[in-house]
Amino acid sequence: MTNSTPAIPERYECPVTAEQAGQRADRFLAETIGTLSRSRIKALIEAGHVLRDGAPLREPSETTRAGQIFLLTVPPAAPARPQAEDRTLPILFEDRDLIVLNKPAGLVVHPAPGNESGTLVNALLGHCGEDLEGIGGEKRPGIVHRLDKDTSGIMVVAKTPMAHNALSDAFAKRDIDRAYMALAWGALPKEIDFDGAIGRDKRDRKRMTVVHHGGKTALTHVRTEEIFHASVSLIHCKLATGRTHQIRVHLSQAGHPLLGDPVYLRRIPAAARGLPVEAKQAALDFPRQALHAARLGFVHPRSGEKLLFEAPPPEDMQELTRILRAG
Repeated sequence: MTNSTPAIPERYECPVTAEQAGQRADRFLAETIGTLSRSRIKALIEAGHVLRDGAPLREPSETTRAGQIFLLTVPPAAPARPQAEDRTLPILFEDRDLIVLNKPAGLVVHPAPGNESGTLVNALLGHCGEDLEGIGGEKRPGIVHRLDKDTSGIMVVAKTPMAHNALSDAFAKRDIDRAYMALAWGALPKEIDFDGAIGRDKRDRKRMTVVHHGGKTALTHVRTEEIFHASVSLIHCKLATGRTHQIRVHLSQAGHPLLGDPVYLRRIPAAARGLPVEAKQAALDFPRQALHAARLGFVHPRSGEKLLFEAPPPEDMQELTRILRAG
C-alpha cells in the first residue's frame, strides 16, 4: 500500500500598512497576495479561512486598519469531480503554468450532463496529474476560453491560479491575438467588418443572434483569402471580441453561414447551385461547422514573453478545400 503525503495548506500573513488602511478586506488581500482572485478570497473569508488579529474575519467588506495582521489559509485543493482519463492530447506548448493545445473537432471541452466523460477536462486531468495546483480550491484545469465541440484549433488552459487570473484578465481586456479560418457560403468581399451585438435567441435558447437592444458588443474582422466558383469563400476571421458563436452568428446573419453549421445553416443555400457536382456534394455533406482556431497569441503570465501559436486546419477541412479548389 502506498502512503501519500498529505498536502500542506498555503498560508499568507498580511500586515496592513498606513497606505493600505481603509480598503475592503477582500480587495486588500487580493492586491497584497497577487495570485488569488478577489472572488476566491471572498469565498475563503466566508468559509472561515481568514483571521484578523487572531479572530475569524466573517465579512469580506469589512475595512482594514493600519497595524492589523491578516492570516489567510488556503486549504489543499479538493480532488476534481470529473474523472481523470488517459487520452493523448496534441500539445503545442506546456510549462508549470499553462498548456497550449490543438483541440480536435468533436472533443467537448467541459463535462456536462450527457457528457460527463471523454472531454478535454477529463484528458487534462489525466495528463497533468499532481501538476495541477488547483483553480478555485479544486484540482482542475483552468478553462480560460472555450471552443465549441465541433470547432477545431488552438486553446490555452491554465494550470495555476496565477495563470488563470492573468489569462482571464487578458481575454477580458481583449489583449489576445486570435484568428480563425473558415469556409462560408457565398462570395464575400475582400475585407469586411461585422459589428453587431450578440444575445440569446428568444425563440431558440440553443442559438445566439444579433440583437438591437441588450446583448454584448461583438466585432469580427473578415478577410477573404479565396473564392470557389463564386459560391464558397475561404476566410480569415480576427476577433476583436469573444462572444459565444460570434463568427457563426455574424456570418449567418449576413447571409453567409459556415459550411456544415448544424445550428445556423437551416436550408440548402442558393450559392450551392454554382458548385460542380462533386464539390457541391462535399460542401453539403460536411458534418460540422467548417471553423478552425488557427492562431493564438498572448503574453505569458509569469515570464512576460510574447507567445504566438499557429496550427493548420485539420485534414477534413483541408480535403474539403482541395475538392472545392479542384472542382
